[in-house]
Amino acid sequence: MAQEKPSRSLSGLDSADRRAVNGFLEMIATERGASANTMAAYRRDLEDYCGYLGSQGVHGLVAESDHIRSWLADLARRGQSTASVARKLSCVRQFHRFVLAEGMRGDDPGAIIDAPRQQRSLPKTLDVEETGRLLDMARAAGQDQSLRSPARFRALRLHCLLEVLYATGLRVSELVALPRSAAKPKEPVLVVRGKGGRERLAPLSRPALAALAEYRELLDALHPAEGRTAWLFPSDSESGHLTRQAFARDLKQAALNAGLDPARISPHVLRHAFASHLLQNGADLRIVQELLGHADISTTQIYTHVLDERVKAMVRDLHPLGDRDGDG
Repeated sequence: MAQEKPSRSLSGLDSADRRAVNGFLEMIATERGASANTMAAYRRDLEDYCGYLGSQGVHGLVAESDHIRSWLADLARRGQSTASVARKLSCVRQFHRFVLAEGMRGDDPGAIIDAPRQQRSLPKTLDVEETGRLLDMARAAGQDQSLRSPARFRALRLHCLLEVLYATGLRVSELVALPRSAAKPKEPVLVVRGKGGRERLAPLSRPALAALAEYRELLDALHPAEGRTAWLFPSDSESGHLTRQAFARDLKQAALNAGLDPARISPHVLRHAFASHLLQNGADLRIVQELLGHADISTTQIYTHVLDERVKAMVRDLHPLGDRDGDG
């Protein structure tokens, strides 16, 4: 595993650099509605960047393009993946654009820096039959009348989580943090607050609605007043709701019980299955983009391998002159 050198904290910067970094972080929080996780990642990236510059005797506000390239080379020497380096560079570029826009300097040293090329791998996913096995196993576990509370509650919760995840393609952070108010009785949609505070509607399938109704009945019996727990998937964690780590652990056990390799299964894999299966069955890429909550269509285009096969088959089977032989 790649080991990062410890970076000095922002408190170690000179006052001008510290004001610039704090101003940038405040901007992405207030103007872009960045999440706490995004804020923490940007802070770490800038601490690393400024820490490296400091070791070279350079301040962030006077760094040149060659200093940025030198930092990128240092990241690679430390074993950072191409994807990680590209993400960190994106943060630094945004920082320097902010510095330019605020008049703290008259040029942008990050503008001419190219991001490292990376091979975009296809997302891991499950086929329809494997996904069905996983959901059937979870449903059977939830219907086991021999289970006593809290084991039955956990089984119904897991079944509900899986059905809702596969029906909606939510990010795992969105799923586990759903408020109880997001799911209205008999309403076929969830109200989801995604990245940047943007709200969207996520339609529910009939199996997801049924699993949600059964789970909500037990949840309401255990926590009759919504004020007692505001979360749809409450837990004793610090946040008050089920953690991503706990859900991922339960999902791997469910995969094992369904005869699937748990190393292949994660909440994100089910999100990919949702998107891939929709596209395989004719869904429009723009609709899938909206359902996934992607702000940019380019993010959704990772699934174009599915569309490529569908388009090839369409041209082969439906083109009116597609069955001529290739001779002149």
